Amino acid sequence: MAGRESEYDGALNSDLVFEQSLKLQDQSTHLTTTANAAAGGLEITYFSELVDDATFHFQIIRFPKQIYAWIGCNSTKFGDLYAATSTRPSNTVGVTSILGGSSDNTGSGIARRLVLKTGRNIVLACSIPKNSPMLKANAEKKLMEKLVSLGYTQPR
Repeated sequence: MAGRESEYDGALNSDLVFEQSLKLQDQSTHLTTTANAAAGGLEITYFSELVDDATFHFQIIRFPKQIYAWIGCNSTKFGDLYAATSTRPSNTVGVTSILGGSSDNTGSGIARRLVLKTGRNIVLACSIPKNSPMLKANAEKKLMEKLVSLGYTQPR
């Protein structure tokens, strides 16, 4: 069994190329790790932003046809989990709450708009206080800015 594990590890290491960069900008920390596999790749981005005395923490994982995003506000709690996808033939967006919350909570609106902007399926974990619409707006704005800068949005 040990021989198989080492063969697998060697194949995995030869198939994946890891690039890591750490950028410190003003009040922000950014870390991006890219694993370029033969089938489309995977990109993981972590960053934090200080906006109006609130610290937002973000994690974005881009799969070939899906984006997973996590938003934390002043903590690293997981929060509620939502899944959103476009529906056919009407191209509307369906959102469901997978863990915690209900479909009208803070993260469902963000997940819906992310599907419209990116054209990809979205899984969103969101830990933003529900009684703070400005925090929600700021977090969504920062997340969208990062998705645009990473090239994850679809052209209009």
